[in-house]
Amino acid sequence: MHVADIAEVISNVPEEYAVALIRLLSEDVRSDVVAEIGPEERGKLLELLPAVEIAESVVNKMDSDDAADLIAELPLEKQSNVIKAIKNTEHAQDILDLLTYDEDSAGGLMAKELVKVKDHWNVSECVVELRKQAEEIEEVHTVYVVDEYEKLIGITSLKKLILSSPQTMIRDISKTDIISVKSDVDRKEVSRIMDKYDLVVLPVINEINQLLGRITIDDVVDVIVEEAEKDYQMLSGISEDVESSDTVWQLTRARFPWLLVGMIGGILGAKVIGIFDQDANPALMAFIPLIVAMGGNVGIQSSAIVVQGIANQTLSGSIAAKLMKEFGVGIVNGLLCGVILLTVNLAMDLSLDFSLAISISLVCVIIFAAIFGTWIPLAFHKIKIDPALATGPFITTANDIFGLFIYFYICKELVG
Repeated sequence: MHVADIAEVISNVPEEYAVALIRLLSEDVRSDVVAEIGPEERGKLLELLPAVEIAESVVNKMDSDDAADLIAELPLEKQSNVIKAIKNTEHAQDILDLLTYDEDSAGGLMAKELVKVKDHWNVSECVVELRKQAEEIEEVHTVYVVDEYEKLIGITSLKKLILSSPQTMIRDISKTDIISVKSDVDRKEVSRIMDKYDLVVLPVINEINQLLGRITIDDVVDVIVEEAEKDYQMLSGISEDVESSDTVWQLTRARFPWLLVGMIGGILGAKVIGIFDQDANPALMAFIPLIVAMGGNVGIQSSAIVVQGIANQTLSGSIAAKLMKEFGVGIVNGLLCGVILLTVNLAMDLSLDFSLAISISLVCVIIFAAIFGTWIPLAFHKIKIDPALATGPFITTANDIFGLFIYFYICKELVG
């Protein structure tokens, strides 16, 4: 079976059986399987394994980045015991180095395993060195060229090494326009760079351009999935990263803040209705769900586009220009919806004055929601708050309150 399928099986059996299955696997397969298991299930599994066994039969065969991620999930005392039990001191040092980086940075994503050669070597010398280094590496994507101070100065491919004559200098077949990142770059920026330039591997350097490690595409895919899940949860009004298997308290703590925001918004909406209730035409109440739903939908659409643009760094132009564009979109959508609503209301034998008031209110609510839904995430981004928070319950609640006020005010002025 493929290691991912084995990991799925182990994740869905009782813990004591999972431990037994892990111990039946060969060392090479065991480390790959453990790396594939989800963090929560893996944490429970590792609690049942002694530190020496984790070090010798799991971490020993893992790439440094996967090993560092695994060890970071352990309690501090067990982390220390596992690292002490690693017999390969170089591997242990690589893991310790990676543990010093922020997990959300390029340094936290990178692996130390890579193939590098000196710029003053010829192809023949490089091939000899590659055979030594490649023994410890599962896949060789790129050969990195460094100078005597370990500074990254170029990259080359295995194809060029194979096709070049043995005496050709490596610097003569190296590509010097390298795309790389510093170790402190945020992982979102790493994924954006790899997506923009269609990279399968990205070198990581320090402040003086020394080569530290490499980030491979499989790690970036994990980042993209995690960020998408996080944004989806924020869109749904969940303020923390939670799983369905978390405790009742953890799930409640993540959900309740935005439920409270929604409840407060509902109370304020009820107050708005109460302000106009005595003077408003009773027939207006029938259209409240329509106004609330349209305002919320338009606001979420506008904010979702802005949040996506911020995440992808594809937004351009000033805030005023974006608001003007959304104003235009709001007018077009508002007029289309207003005309449809006017036609339907007249067909239902509602008076022309009443139908016009409802339609004009709808147009204004849609325009307001489009502008508000665009401005809020831009403002959040400006003050360094995750703009994904601006979508979902926040936008919907705010649009409910202001939308109802606009609706009743316009209708009161036009039809009383």
